Parts: sequence; structure tokens; C-alpha cells
Amino acid sequence: MRNQFVFLLALFISIPSAFSQQRFTFSGYIRDAASGESLIGAAVHIKEKPNATGQSNAYGYYSITLPAGNYQITVHYMGYTDQIQTVYLTKPVKSDFALKKEAKNLSDVVVTGTRQNETVTQTRMGLQKLDIKEISNIPVLFGEKDVLKTIQLLPGIKAAGEGNSGFYVRGGAADQNLILLDEATVYNASHLLGFFSVFNSDAIKDVSIYKGNEPSEYGGRLSSVLDIRMKEGNNQTYHVNGGVGLISSRLSLEGPIVKDKGSFILSARRTYADMFLKLSNDTSMHGTKLYFYDLNVKANYKLDDRNRVFMSGYFGQDVFGYKQLFGFDWGNKTGTLRWNHLFSDKLFSNTSLICSDYNYRIKLNLSAGDYLNIISRIQDFGVKQDFDLFGSEETVRKFGFSSIYHRIVPGEITAGDNYKINSLTNKYAWENALYVSEKRTLSEKLNLEYGLRLSTFSLFGPGTFYTFDTDGNTIDSTKYGTGKAVASYFLLEPRVTLNYQVGTNSSVKVAYARNGQNLHLLSNSTSGSPTDLWIPSSNNVKPEIADQVSLGYYRNFGDDKFEFSAETYYKYLQHQIDYRNGADLNYTDEVESEILFGKGRAYGLELFLKKKYGDFNGWISYTLSRSERQFKEINDGEYYPARQDRTHDVSVVGMYRLNDRWSLSATWVYYTGNAVTFPCGKYEIDGKTEYYYTKRNANRMPPYHRLDLGVTKTVSAHSSWSFSLYNAYGRDNAYMIYFRDNEKDPTKTEAVQVTLFKFIPSVTYNFNF
Repeated sequence: MRNQFVFLLALFISIPSAFSQQRFTFSGYIRDAASGESLIGAAVHIKEKPNATGQSNAYGYYSITLPAGNYQITVHYMGYTDQIQTVYLTKPVKSDFALKKEAKNLSDVVVTGTRQNETVTQTRMGLQKLDIKEISNIPVLFGEKDVLKTIQLLPGIKAAGEGNSGFYVRGGAADQNLILLDEATVYNASHLLGFFSVFNSDAIKDVSIYKGNEPSEYGGRLSSVLDIRMKEGNNQTYHVNGGVGLISSRLSLEGPIVKDKGSFILSARRTYADMFLKLSNDTSMHGTKLYFYDLNVKANYKLDDRNRVFMSGYFGQDVFGYKQLFGFDWGNKTGTLRWNHLFSDKLFSNTSLICSDYNYRIKLNLSAGDYLNIISRIQDFGVKQDFDLFGSEETVRKFGFSSIYHRIVPGEITAGDNYKINSLTNKYAWENALYVSEKRTLSEKLNLEYGLRLSTFSLFGPGTFYTFDTDGNTIDSTKYGTGKAVASYFLLEPRVTLNYQVGTNSSVKVAYARNGQNLHLLSNSTSGSPTDLWIPSSNNVKPEIADQVSLGYYRNFGDDKFEFSAETYYKYLQHQIDYRNGADLNYTDEVESEILFGKGRAYGLELFLKKKYGDFNGWISYTLSRSERQFKEINDGEYYPARQDRTHDVSVVGMYRLNDRWSLSATWVYYTGNAVTFPCGKYEIDGKTEYYYTKRNANRMPPYHRLDLGVTKTVSAHSSWSFSLYNAYGRDNAYMIYFRDNEKDPTKTEAVQVTLFKFIPSVTYNFNF
């Protein structure tokens, strides 16, 4: 009897204990109240559990599992009014939030986070975010809002050259940046040889760039991931907006397919320099073509509470030609079909079918029947499966896989009778990856994020593949049939970040990441060219590998109006690629014989100070860095500066709102000149001067600096004028330097500097209704 009483007493005591351990899920979507657009990275705070902060994913979905009880929930997103809701969590609760924009004008804030102190509290480091709706005040070349030129003003990210949309991140080469548009790879992100980017800002919603410390779901490049998400379209009302400028115009249309269930957006842009050429007095210019266009389209539809589908695409083309004699076209096409599915309140799934196509075509018509056409392209067809598993309030897990089939056409050639050039062998490759990652709150002050990515890469036939010795001589060739593996590689890529909060306003973070790359760009130009050749890893070319360690200190002060960060990093690079001295870059299947393989290192310090609120705001960024390479065959095997090496890089951005109608802005940039190889002597052959060179990249271009000014006048709620002046004080910056014999004394050599832009004004009329 006594034992039965003890058992019943224990059972009675355990009942409330068991009930108190019951846990329920609070989940839903967070969207913009006016447009229905999902809000990426919105913060969900629980007053009673400060460590249980949740965050919406790339589709606006959040999920938090908590013990049964009553909670006060606050949803916060920069530029929007907080929403507060009391939740009685005795069963699973679904609650969608529609946030309204704050009446206070925050359009001056350019670089944003999802919380006022996000840089302090978030685990991730090396991440910068841009809100595309807030960059309109930044003065840039030709007055075009430009995502790629704006990110070049951030620490650790450097412009590839004057007016160029290419960029370098933490000492890496331009091809070591993965650029994604709605998950599809964009291989060449430039229009007009780099003076415009392919991204029409009117169609873009969210921009995030990871500087080598990206989550495990990303892979394939060494230096960075630029993840760009297109707008979904307004699912409440129809809107038209656009702009008319001196060199280009744009137009966007968006609206509901079915109100509250589906929407679309269509955005187009075109330049019209070719139209002005028709007005030229020089009749020889009348047949010249020089323009680009691009088109963004996206639609989504909510099938039911657990299923939503998305379709998005990008189509862009550059056209350059002289009458019927010469033509040069290049462009990108991407397409993504996505399916969001909720298996449960805790398990969110996204399935993506992705395609990407980059191509260029060169056409020469020299005489009747005498022609030469060269077509090169790289095509991707892929599938990606991502899962978000929301566990307890302290953990969030992600896992999934991706599979991409690459088809590389290095040169498909057709020619007239006077040209006997064979087409190059196509390359076929299959790239796969499995990944898993987890965010975990270890204590009130300590947060951990870690993950692992397993990547595989295989190159297949058909074709003849060559083996070369260290001097580039062919020592063997093997013919492979269709589907036969030429070479395969496997790589484990661990990544980990630890965040320790020092008080409420500062934190210290440390991170390690390994990244691999199996597609490589062969380029001998400073800023890249549309005709640069992509090659896959092969029996000769090993996957590039980067191991990066970084340490950072972050602090907010002045009631979170000011944000400061200092990050330092060291990156070790394996299997780096460069050309041999005097390499012959003609179209050939044996191009791998002209490249060398070595190693590299990059290290630096990045400082960032930003004022986020008020009539006057902006930021200052400073980067102190080195980027070096080492090849046995170059500079006697010693480390030498990579061409993107710059010691100092400074950007100052300021914006001031005079009143509701007028806003002023300015940017000033300074950086050390790129490493470059100048001739050290000359000789004469058959009356022609030839130059010779010794050390690779032993010289420097002159330092670069420039001031840009901008003014925006708001005419009404539906229109505004934007004025800008590029290079306001007319600095003669060196675009290139070449050498020639002095006309008066041919025994002497003179350097000639070419300046590209001086005093470039622009004006754009913007409208929306």
C-alpha cells in the first residue's frame, strides 16, 4: 500500500512537470502590408526569452518552438513599424504578419540590417546587405542605380577599374565571385564592357554579399557569394514605374494575378547610344550598332497554405557592330522555377529547377563569301533542394543538395573558304554537393554556427584530352567516349563561426571557412572581357581551394545610431592559375599548356563606421590589404603582388536630406594603384621597337581618387529628378598606360597615360503611379 502511494504521488508530481515540458510551434510568414512582398531576415523577438530570437528566411517564413505558455512577440524589420502580438501557446499557432512602412523617411539609409544591432548579435561575419530601394541617392556613372558599383564602396570589396562593374573581394580574382540571380549563376554581370551591370535595380528586392564566410548552402567560388533576389510583384494593386535618362531608360509593371494569392513583375531597360549615331554628320557611323537591353520577369502563386510556386527569368544582350563588316554580341539568360512546401510547421522545403546560359558571338564579313563566325557559351542545368528545420528556440538547421550539369562551348567556328579553323572541343561536367548547417545558441552571450559541404566534380567526354609536362609540352593524349569520366574530384568544405557578445552593444567573432572552385576564367586583361574563356577542372587543372580565418570586433553606440566594425582575415589559396610568360592565347584545345599552377595568400584589415539615422548619414570604409601569388616559373619563385593587389582602399559616402523635396549626396574614393608590369628595356628588330620585361607585377599604376556628387529633387509623390556629376573635380585618373618612342628622340621612351572619364554629368527623370 505504501509503495502504491509513493507511485501515485510521484505520478502526480510528474504531471505538471510533463505539461511544463510540452512545446509548441509559433510560425507564419512576414510580408510588406502594402505590396505583399516577403520580408527577408525580419527578426522575431520573444520578450520572455531573449535568446529565442527567430528570423524569416528567404521566402519570409519563420518558425519558433517554445514551451507552453504566454509570450509577447515583437516582429521587427528595418524601415517598418514593429508589430507586437500576445500569444497563448497551448497548441501550435500560425500567425502571418503584414508590416507597414514607418512614416519617418528612412530612404537615406543605404546599408541595412534586419535589426538595429544585427551586426553585434548575428553569428555570421563577413556579410554585407543592401536594400535596393535605398541606394537611389548614391551618385554613380551615367546616373544609373547600380548594385555592383554600390557594393564596391564597402570594405574588402574593390572595383576592378574605372567605371567597371567587376569587383575583387579580399584579394581574390574577379572570377572567384559567385553571382546569383534568384539562385541562377550569372557568368558575366557587365553591360557595355563593364560600365553598366546587368542588374536593373527596379527589379531587385534584396542583395547580400558574403565575403568568404558564406553558409554551407553556397559553394563553387573562393572569394564571395553575391546573392540577389528579384521582387515578387505587388499582390494588392497595379503599379508602373520607371525613368528616362540621357543614355538609357527603364520601365516596370507589377500587380496581382489574383489579389492576396499571386503577383507578377515585368521590368525592362535599354540604352540608345545607337540612335544618336544615326544623327551623326559622319555617314560612316550610321550603320554602327551600340546598345544593350535587359528584361526581368517574375511571377508567383499561392496554391494553398502549404504550397507556393515561383517562376523568374532574366534575358539580357549587348549588341555592338559596324555596318555589315563586324559584329560582337554577348548576353545572359537565366531561369528559375521554385516550389515552396511546408511539410510541417517546423520543416520548410524549397525545390528549385535552374538554368543559366551565357554566350558571345563574333562575326566578321570581309568580302562576298568570306566570313568568320565564332560562338562561345557556357550553359548550366541544375536542381537544388533546400530544407529549413526549425528545432527548439536555440537551434535552426539547414540541409540539402544541389546538382548542376555544365556544358561549355569554348569555340564553335564556321568560316568561309579562306579560313581553315577547327572548332574547339566542347566540355561536359557534372557538379554535385551535399550540405548541412546549424545555428545554435550556447548561452546568453555565446552563439555558434557551423556546417559542412561535400562537393564533387567530374569532367566527361567525348573528346581528346591532353597531358602536359611542367614546361607545357604535350606528353600524352587520350580519347574519351561520351559519358566517360576524364577526371573527378571530391572536397570537404567545413565552415564555423563563433560569436561572443561583450555586453549588449558589442561582440567578438571568429570564423574559419574552406571553399573550392572547379570553373576557372582564363583572362589576361585587368577588368575582364566578354571573350574570356571558362574552363573546368580537368586532368591538368586541379580545383582551386581557399582556407580563410577571420576575426572581428563589432560595436553599436549612440543609441544604435552608429555602427562600427573591424575585421581582419588571412586567406591561403591553393592551385591558383596564371599564364606563362609570352603565352599564346589563340583558339586551341591545348590552352591548358599555356597556364601555370601555384599558390597564393591574401590578408588584410577592414574598418567600417556607419551612421544609420538622421537627416545626415552615410559611412566610411577603409581596407588595408595584400594579395600575393607564388609560381615557380614567375619572378624566380618568389611571392609577387597579384594584379588586384592594393594596399589602401578608402570610401566615404555622405547623404543629407535638406527637406522633403531636396536631398544631397556625395562619395569620395581613393585607392592605391593596381600592380602592373611595365617594360624595363627595349630593342629593335627590322626597324620595329620591341619591349622586354623582367619582374611580373613589379610596378604600380598611379593612385586613383574621385569625387561624385548627387542631387535628388522630389517633385511629387509620383515623380522626381536625379542629377549627378561623376568625377566632380576632374581628376586625370589613369585608365591605362602604354609606352612608345619619343617623337623627337627615338632613343628615349615615353609613357602615355589614357584617361577615360572627366566631368560626366547625368540627369534622370523618375516616375511611378
